[in-house]
Amino acid sequence: MATILWIIAVVLVIAGIVALFRRQILWGIVLIVVGLLVGPGGVSVFT
Repeated sequence: MATILWIIAVVLVIAGIVALFRRQILWGIVLIVVGLLVGPGGVSVFT
């Protein structure tokens, strides 16, 4: 389960960074924050 959370977190953060480069600031920030919350290093939503 931790591996799946890591993968989801990495994908969300990368998508957030790509959104920031496309000038979609709000969407990029939301994706990065959600990615950090989902990841095992952050406050995991699933535990």
